[in-house]
Amino acid sequence: MQAIVDTVSENQLNAQICAVISNKKEATGIEWAQQRGIKTHVVDHKQYPNREAFDDDLATVIDLYQPDYVLLAGFMRVLTTKFVTRYAQRLINIHPSLLPLFPGLNTHQQAIDAGMQCHGCTVHFVSAELDSGPIIAQGVVPLHSGDTADVLAARLLRKEHEVYAEVVKWLAQGRVTLQGERAVKVQGIASRAFI
Repeated sequence: MQAIVDTVSENQLNAQICAVISNKKEATGIEWAQQRGIKTHVVDHKQYPNREAFDDDLATVIDLYQPDYVLLAGFMRVLTTKFVTRYAQRLINIHPSLLPLFPGLNTHQQAIDAGMQCHGCTVHFVSAELDSGPIIAQGVVPLHSGDTADVLAARLLRKEHEVYAEVVKWLAQGRVTLQGERAVKVQGIASRAFI
């Protein structure tokens, strides 16, 4: 989230971060955003009887701002089909693997256990099926012998910031279009892989 905010500010993009919303009141991003004058909200998922009720209230807060895009960063909740449909083609996520490899959790350890030579991240449109939406861009890092999941995660985090920042630029410039169910086109960009 901080990398996204910084990208908008530093590149003087024709974009505005409307609000930062978290499901955890202790999220460090909330305080960081408040210090920069960005509106914040906490919608605590633990206060709801089910996913549907949480997603409904989350959507109510998001809709206060009428955003062009909803950018997920570090949001570790599975969203309902109703929520995903509500923000179809506007809901963007970053996942710490080269999708379709290693959807879900513990991706760094999965890459190590599989004997991968590289690992990466994927920025994608969110679909109802977990970590399977159309891919906008991917970033790749080497996997070294002796890497632990924590070491690999730290190496990948820098690449995640780079890739998501670039996608935010493309979105702000109106260059990203979804063509059909799976194909994403980014006008003027030959490669959407960051190595």
